[in-house]
Amino acid sequence: MATEPLFDLKALDFTKPLYSIDDIRAVNPQRFEMEQLTAILHVDQSQHLIVGYKDVSDKEFWISGHMPGFPLMPGVVQCECAAQLGGFYARKFDLIGGDYLGFGGMDAVRFRKPIFPNSRLVLVAKVTRVMARRLAQFNFQGYVEGDLMFEGQMLGVTVNRE
Repeated sequence: MATEPLFDLKALDFTKPLYSIDDIRAVNPQRFEMEQLTAILHVDQSQHLIVGYKDVSDKEFWISGHMPGFPLMPGVVQCECAAQLGGFYARKFDLIGGDYLGFGGMDAVRFRKPIFPNSRLVLVAKVTRVMARRLAQFNFQGYVEGDLMFEGQMLGVTVNRE
């Protein structure tokens, strides 16, 4: 059974991102090999929906060790990409507060097709539930060249330094 897209990807303009990598860094704490977003293309606060992408290069930290000679993007890294997109939305628009947004759980994750280096992974996340100052639930999807590669649900929870 085909999954309905959360957003019409044909409406995206990759030449005019809303937020660059520097803008993302001002919100998300991940750095170096753990930065998993390249840009944010679309935000719709009325729908609690965000679209961004990661350019998957041939220099990713996982390439030499994950299936040497046949580098597949690990599923856990795909999920981290989606989590960082959801985290950007939750922190940028102060959805649940806290010093950080952490993984609270994941459900119904399905990997449909492999993702290889030199791909543009387009990510979509839509908030489905918010408990103020506690958690936010998102549905997410990842696409390469219009094909659904993975999808699922994630729970983001507030994490405080103390």
